Amino acid sequence: QVLLVESGGALVQAGGSLRLSCAASGRTISGYNMGWFRQAPGKEREFVAAARRSVSITTYADSVKGRFTVSRDNAKNTVYLQMNSLKPEDTAVYYCNAKGLRDYWGQGTQVTVSS
Repeated sequence: QVLLVESGGALVQAGGSLRLSCAASGRTISGYNMGWFRQAPGKEREFVAAARRSVSITTYADSVKGRFTVSRDNAKNTVYLQMNSLKPEDTAVYYCNAKGLRDYWGQGTQVTVSS
């Protein structure tokens, strides 16, 4: 069982930055591919970024490429999402995901970007 707790969501103006954190407990994240997803009102949950478990490989949705950076600190059992140059369309609830033999999800953190 992996418990994921996101934090760092806030209201920010367009062009601003935020850093989301996902703290894991129960098991070490070193055995999991870790990712961030988001869900805007009335829309389906979508992939944002991921950091592979065993090698330094990160992947991003085209909509955030060049603006967002995902990183993981296995020693702290924490995953981060640095979000720069935020746009109103980035407004959503952001969820942390741990993917192994099964998926684990956090409760989400709200990011609101005002124009």
